[in-house]
Amino acid sequence: MRAVSGRCKKDGKNRIEVALELFVGERESACWMCSHIVYPLVRWTVKVGGASFGVSEEALKERFKDPYWRRGLANVVRGIAKHGVRRPFTPGAPFLVVWNLTNLCNLRCKHCYQSAGPAKHPEELGTAEALRVIEILGDAGVSALAFSGGEPLMRKDLTELVKAASEHGIYTAVATNATLITKEKARELRDAGIGYVQISLDGAKSETHDGFRGMPGAFERTVRGIKNCVEAGIFTEVATVVTKHNYSEVPDILDLCEELGVDWWMMYNFVPTGRGRQILELDLSPEERENLLRYLWTRLMDSSREGKTQILSTAPQYARVALQMEEMKKGGGPSEEVVVPTHFYNPKLHGRLLNLSDFIGGCGAGRFYCALDPNGDITPCVFLHLKVGNILKDDFEHLWDTNPVFLDLRDRDKLKPHCGECEYRYVCGGCRARAYNYFGDYLAPDPGCVNNINAWNQLQGKPIQVKA
Repeated sequence: MRAVSGRCKKDGKNRIEVALELFVGERESACWMCSHIVYPLVRWTVKVGGASFGVSEEALKERFKDPYWRRGLANVVRGIAKHGVRRPFTPGAPFLVVWNLTNLCNLRCKHCYQSAGPAKHPEELGTAEALRVIEILGDAGVSALAFSGGEPLMRKDLTELVKAASEHGIYTAVATNATLITKEKARELRDAGIGYVQISLDGAKSETHDGFRGMPGAFERTVRGIKNCVEAGIFTEVATVVTKHNYSEVPDILDLCEELGVDWWMMYNFVPTGRGRQILELDLSPEERENLLRYLWTRLMDSSREGKTQILSTAPQYARVALQMEEMKKGGGPSEEVVVPTHFYNPKLHGRLLNLSDFIGGCGAGRFYCALDPNGDITPCVFLHLKVGNILKDDFEHLWDTNPVFLDLRDRDKLKPHCGECEYRYVCGGCRARAYNYFGDYLAPDPGCVNNINAWNQLQGKPIQVKA
């Protein structure tokens, strides 16, 4: 199986991607190994998988004409070849790399994980080095690359880097405060290859947003940037870090997103890192987070909202809440079709496919994604500042496959109680960045969950609850 994930002797492309090109008719020939060994195997795998989801071969061919879908599927097959079929699943390369291109930022947000501001990182990579990073990520088979910061639009070479990533077959996104996105800039990003923007919005009114972002007028400029991206036809997500500061405004923020025509809204967990360590008192209690996730799931499942803004969350507990509420709604048994939220998508699963949630769900740090700092240092997640290597100094593919920190993060049975003994650990597993930043241990319990109330009480100096 490992030979399948090698490279075609004819043009050096990944064999699985070559086989998928043969499958959809994008190419007519390949080397003997690709055409006679890999192609039949991949075609059989895709057809069987499609049949499990009730999707015809023709529909699959149409879907995988999109090169980004082909790259993603190739990543899945390579993951099976490398790591086997295990819970949770690990792809052959990160599905997503979030790259903090710069520490420069025109705002000064209270919760910034990078402590970004007017000074750039002293070892920030130049354009030539950044292009080399993109080449490494492309060769490794990374599916998506999100340019973040600081504020990535403060890099004058952002458009050049986006084009380079697109040319390497990587789906590109940008995480931004949107204050610098004019109509012209939105079209420029779209034409360069950006397929997705994530725009930070911390309130439904200027007082809330501007107070958190540290700049008067930020709300008006951010909303204008959102409108410009939607108008340009870029897939647009609004991201909100929910704290006690804006907890009560979440319904109004969602209303605003739907009014603006936003595709997705993402509730971001507050993680006490960077400047966030200065506002620990604003973190939601486990009960507040639970109530919020229940509200979000109820709103998501409201049939009258069909076609409106999708609701996602980086809080892994969202999937557990969804499954529990579905069980209660159906009197103890799941319905034929259940939405099981993940970081990236809200898949509808039914029957035996519900088991798929054990493989794709929960925290993706060091498993589905990793992060890069402005100097090329590799970390499991932008919120988990634990250096595991440097992309220009270490073998990225080898590190992804063998690094002990990554291997720990992929093993939910290593987690400490209650996360490690929870029946929902495969669909959730808790936020590893919150565990690390609260306890200095990425295997510790996530204190934001109602099932870890003792961990939360320990942090608050409250009495520990004793089970009867």
